[in-house]
Amino acid sequence: MRQGHCVMSLIITDMLKMLRAITLVAACGLLLAACANAPQIPPAEQPLSRPAMMLMGHKGMEVGSPIFIRIFKQESELEVWKARDDGRFYHYKTYPICNWSGELGPKVKQGDKQAPEGFYTVASGQMNPNSSFHIAFNLGYPNAYDRAHNRTGDFLMVHGKCRSAGCYAMTDALIEEIYALAREAFRGGQERIEVHAFPFRMTDANMELHRDNKWYKFWRTLKEGYDHFEVHRIPPTVAVCNRNYIVNVHLPQNSRIDPIGHCPRFMRPQIEPFVPRSSTEQQIALERYTAPGQRMRTVASETQSPIATGAIGTGPKFGLGIASSGYTQSPPSAALGFNQ
Repeated sequence: MRQGHCVMSLIITDMLKMLRAITLVAACGLLLAACANAPQIPPAEQPLSRPAMMLMGHKGMEVGSPIFIRIFKQESELEVWKARDDGRFYHYKTYPICNWSGELGPKVKQGDKQAPEGFYTVASGQMNPNSSFHIAFNLGYPNAYDRAHNRTGDFLMVHGKCRSAGCYAMTDALIEEIYALAREAFRGGQERIEVHAFPFRMTDANMELHRDNKWYKFWRTLKEGYDHFEVHRIPPTVAVCNRNYIVNVHLPQNSRIDPIGHCPRFMRPQIEPFVPRSSTEQQIALERYTAPGQRMRTVASETQSPIATGAIGTGPKFGLGIASSGYTQSPPSAALGFNQ
């Protein structure tokens, strides 16, 4: 009897173990099914990561404050700068560009596979959350300057997937963060994001290295905007007239300027050079953070200047830092610059 009782107990114990295992498997299956059916956050709505928010807090930046973007082809880098409450822009982060196509020099015509160079603006309507290249924003090529020179092409983007045929291609993870920064800036009230696309960091030394390039004269024009940003940490307002970029001009509201017509007599804002208000802000101004990521193109090694600068004009809270002396007049030939 005792032996039979022991055997029966073992059978019951094994059955209970099996039942528990079946229950556990079923519960896991239900949990996985629930997770699979849970709503997924689309790439265009991914929140900024905790480290991204911590970096923003460390630098004294608000989530919805304006941003400014610089692109450097030869270095394969995209910089995001963000406004602080002094009206100047501070470096937030540098992102490696995974891929870009063509050579140094601007895009000229449809099919040349060149990534654009110049001064561009991105409005909220140019954001593409449903891009076939993960997510993207349209640079706005051709702008007024490009059209004045009969340049053709369309759908020139900054996007994901690390593949380029005239665009600036990031990895999916990096474009999600850049897109989120732009998205939050638009939601915070920024109407347009300035994007300056350069062939390389436009130092005097780099310009001298490319003196014999056929695009040297065009690059000298771009350098006007680059230098203004370096000194003031505020991107210049730019117009296009007489088929030229005109940098750092005051544009009256609702003004219309003919990109191929004669330049009017512009008012020139007098902007104070950037000077940090404290040693803490000096330290923030010097800091540089670079995101890890892939670069498919050769990266040029170059030492950055000790204090990089830049910014954008955005309204009362993030003002332009215009000096009390107001504006001065300059003849049309005295400046070179960017598209409104």
